[in-house]
Order: sequence, then structure tokens, then C-alpha cells
Amino acid sequence: MKIVATSPSFSKNRKLQEEIYRYFPDAKLNLEGKRFTKEELIQFIGDADGAIVGLEEIDDEVVEACPNLKIVSKYGVGLNNLKFSNPNIKIGWTGGVNRLSVAELVLGYMLMLARNIYITSNQLKSGTWNKSGGFQLSGKTIGIIGVGYIGKELIRLLQPFNCEILVYDVIDQTEYYNSVGVKEVDIPTILRNSDFVTLHVPLNKDTKNMISTEEFRTMKKSAYIINSARGGIVDEEALKEALKSGEIAGGAIDVYTTEPPTDTELLNLPNLITTPHIGGNAEEAVLAMGMSAIQHLREFFKV
Repeated sequence: MKIVATSPSFSKNRKLQEEIYRYFPDAKLNLEGKRFTKEELIQFIGDADGAIVGLEEIDDEVVEACPNLKIVSKYGVGLNNLKFSNPNIKIGWTGGVNRLSVAELVLGYMLMLARNIYITSNQLKSGTWNKSGGFQLSGKTIGIIGVGYIGKELIRLLQPFNCEILVYDVIDQTEYYNSVGVKEVDIPTILRNSDFVTLHVPLNKDTKNMISTEEFRTMKKSAYIINSARGGIVDEEALKEALKSGEIAGGAIDVYTTEPPTDTELLNLPNLITTPHIGGNAEEAVLAMGMSAIQHLREFFKV
């Protein structure tokens, strides 16, 4: 059978190369690190029987143009880029394999924003000696919207900081909330009371631009917004205005409506940490996600 891997991150990893070639010696990898257009993606997948994909969008047009495709194995955890309707094509997916990687990044954002590390470091590079050390994260109020694998991992990491943790999820998880000492509230309550609001929801019709102008107005002026989930959950234009006007104190984003992002005004805001979608890309997480994707192919093709 023919196997392809479209993800640049997967394809460039030496350990994952060794693993996939061990079981699929003729696998074709995206060794050039190319970000495919749809036409290029169709050409790359071609007559493959199985594909490992990362963030590349696989829709009905792609599937119809690649009639031999039997399984799409996900390198990563988000499924919003798999938009095909053909029920005969299996999706290989394991949830939560990168949860610690993402949760650690979010905790890092919180510490950087709280202690003013990001701003003062950048200022010092340009010759400004700013001794403003911010505030301690310990004891602050954290709002978590979306309590799946990553939300739960973040709650675990926050335990030593003795924060008040407010949570919201569409699924009833009362027993879990009680066991870890967090408080379930609605989204407006999170926005009104939290020092940090962090988003861990999928991108869909219900969550698109769920944080926009009105939500920023609801937040405290001293509060921070964090999005490491998916671009499009936060309205980027509204975020830009909220940061420029002082509606909120700052924020950190790892995901963008268009990736790589092209809005240089947004990227250059001094009170916004911007990273290139690295949340799930800790070395250990990359390996875990890749091994999981290969394992799904092995199980499907029985090799």
C-alpha cells in the first residue's frame, strides 16, 4: 500500500522518519516542509491508500480526487480540518496526546504576563530598564473555558498556585469539578471575575468569534486573554482594539485565523505574546502524536 505524510513537522522528525519507514518503507514524506495549496495537496496524496495529516484541510474535494484513500491518520488532536463526509474513510485519532505540552505553554504565558517578563525583556533589549515586576500568579482567579484533556491538565498544573479556578464546559462534569476543587460557572461570570481567561474549545459554528467586542468589555481591564486552541475562536480585530484601547491588559495567542498570520499590527502589539502555533510541539508531544498516527495506520493495514 502507499502511505503519505503531509505534515512538515511530522516529516522532518528523524525518530518519526525511522518509525514510519520501518513499517512503511516506501512512505512519501513532506521533506521540503511545503505548505500545500489544495491542488498541491491533492497531487501529493495522489493514489495513496493512507495519509498522515497535521493541519492540512481534507475536505470532500480532496477525498474525491484521491479515490484510493482509505484512512486519514491525524498527527495532532484537533479534527476541525477533517471536513470530508465519506463514511468509508476511517479517521485515525487519539485525543489528548499533546495535552501536557499545550498546558505547560499556557502556564508559561500566565507567568510571563503576570510577572511582566515578556514586556520588560523586550524593553531591556532596546535599552529600557523597567523594574516593574508585575504580580504573583499565586492566589489569582483563572477562568478556563473548555475542560477537556488540556483544560484538565492545566487545572492539575495550577494546583500548587492555590488559584481560584472558574470553569465552563458544555458537558456536565460536576463530579470531576468537585474532586479537584474548581467552580463551575457560566461564561459571563468567568469573563467578569477572572484575572486570566484561557480557551480550550474546538472551532465550530458555536465557538467561532465567541470572544469578541462585548466579551472584552465584560472582562476586567486588568485581565488577560489566552488562546492556544484554534484561530477564529477569538475575533482578532476585536482583540486588537481591546489591547490598543486598554479594554484588557494583555494576552497571548498561539493560533490564528490564517496561519502563518499576516496581520503585522496584531503581531507587533507590545502587550500581546504571539507564538507560531507551538503549543503541541514540545519534543515529547511531537513524538507522541507521530507515534500515535503511525500506530493507527499499522492497526488499519495490519502491519
